[in-house]
Amino acid sequence: MFDLPTPEDLKRCRKRLGLTQTQLAEKAGVSQSLIARIEAGDIDPRLSTLKKIVNALNEKDVKVKVPVEKIMKSPVIHVSPADTLGEASRLMERHGISQLPVLEKDVQVGSITEDQVLKALDFDDPSKIRVKRVAEVMGEGFPTVSKDTDVKVVSKLIESNRAVLVVEKGRVKGIVTKADLLRLMEG
Repeated sequence: MFDLPTPEDLKRCRKRLGLTQTQLAEKAGVSQSLIARIEAGDIDPRLSTLKKIVNALNEKDVKVKVPVEKIMKSPVIHVSPADTLGEASRLMERHGISQLPVLEKDVQVGSITEDQVLKALDFDDPSKIRVKRVAEVMGEGFPTVSKDTDVKVVSKLIESNRAVLVVEKGRVKGIVTKADLLRLMEG
């Protein structure tokens, strides 16, 4: 014999696939309200309706959408343009990262990387690095996305950028790096 999926099973599977009730309803050819009532356990669907829903959940072309908000790091470790390169370097070392966004009042104004810090290092007088300001050597800022952007989009941005910032209402709320994307493979 075999077990039929429970309303909780259907809901869990739908959410794991990143589908809304409306999207599942469209794929199964039923109404969204029917999906909601089934998931709530308010009604027992006909076997033919249940089969449509299960088939829709099993479709090979179901796109799994993972919003970047699920993998972003927050709060964002950052520096300000007025901070010294010494402070930036210490932050990178302490947190095991190789780049930092440069923020003023939670708004990105640039970025700083280990490479930029090393290029600014005067080997004749390394103490100068402690007083040189981030604003003097910072580069362009990282690309930005909204929190509901699919990680597939972010992965394309990461191919040519060191990081991607997640912004909401103009303010930086999170950061995503290659390491965050690799963690998706861990399950």
